[in-house]
Amino acid sequence: MDPFSFWRVFGQESKNQTKTETLNLVRQIEELAIDVSKIIILPHFGCVFETSKKDGSLLTEIDIQSHTELTKKLIKIIDLPVLSEELSASEQQAILNAESPSYWCIDPIDGTSNFVAGIPYWCVSIALIVDGQIELGVVYDANRDECFSATTSSTTTLNRQPLQVKEQKKPVTELKDCMAMIDFKRLQATVSQKIVAMPPYRSQRSFGASALDLCWIAAKRCQLYLHGQQKLWDHAAGLLILHQSGGLAETFQGKAVFKNDLEPKSVLAASNELLMNKWKAYSREINIVQA
Repeated sequence: MDPFSFWRVFGQESKNQTKTETLNLVRQIEELAIDVSKIIILPHFGCVFETSKKDGSLLTEIDIQSHTELTKKLIKIIDLPVLSEELSASEQQAILNAESPSYWCIDPIDGTSNFVAGIPYWCVSIALIVDGQIELGVVYDANRDECFSATTSSTTTLNRQPLQVKEQKKPVTELKDCMAMIDFKRLQATVSQKIVAMPPYRSQRSFGASALDLCWIAAKRCQLYLHGQQKLWDHAAGLLILHQSGGLAETFQGKAVFKNDLEPKSVLAASNELLMNKWKAYSREINIVQA
C-alpha cells in the first residue's frame, strides 16, 4: 500500500492491516525522536555555542545536526518533503505550495534557548501532514524521558500507554483553580497588562517550548494556555496530541490554529471544553479574542 492510500483510510477500524501499519509507523517515529534526542542532542545539553537568526532566535550546530538526521530518516520511512524551522523561507514555501500539501513538519529542537542555557525543558517535535491535515504527532522530552504521541484515529499516549491523568480530590472546573501557561513576550502590551491586573487563574508559568507546552496541557499539568505567535512547526504535533486528549485550541480570532502557511498564529487553548468556554469568556472580557 502506498503512503497516500494508507493515510486516506487512516482511522477506519475495520482495516486491521491499516491499524497495524499505523501503529508500526508511530513506533518508528517515536524511536527516531528518542534516538536523535539521546545520541545527537542530549550530550551537548547546556554546553554548545549558538548564533542568532535574523529574527533574534538562537540556532546551534546541534539544531542543524538534528534537522539533518531527522530529514534523512523520515524520508526513508515515507518519502515526503521535510519542512523544518531550519530551512530557508523559500524552501519552506516551496513545500507548502502544493495544492494539497503532504509533508513531514519538524522542529529539531523546540526550546533552543532553554537547551543552550541548560534549562531542562526542550523537545523534538515531529508531525505528518497529509493532504493539508495533521495525521500524526510525536513529541519527545529527553529530560523526563517522556514521549507523547497521537494519530487522528487514536487517543493520546505517553510512553506508549494511554495518557492517564492522576485523579484529583477536587476536579479543576473553575479558572481560579487553574495553572496557566502564558507567553507574555509575544502578547500585545495592553493584553499583558490586563491579564496581570486581573488574572483569572491560580498561578501562571512560561516554560519556552511550544510543542511541549501543548503536551503538558494535554496531560493537565497546566489547564490554560495563551501564546501570541507560533509558526506551524511550533504547534503541529502538539495540537494533535492536545486534541486527541480532549483539549481544545484556536486562534484569538476563533479560527483553526494549524494552517499550511508560514504566517504566525496566536493560540488560546485549554485542557477540556468546560475550561475552554470559560477561558474564552474571560478573554472576550479583556478583548483578547473577538466577541
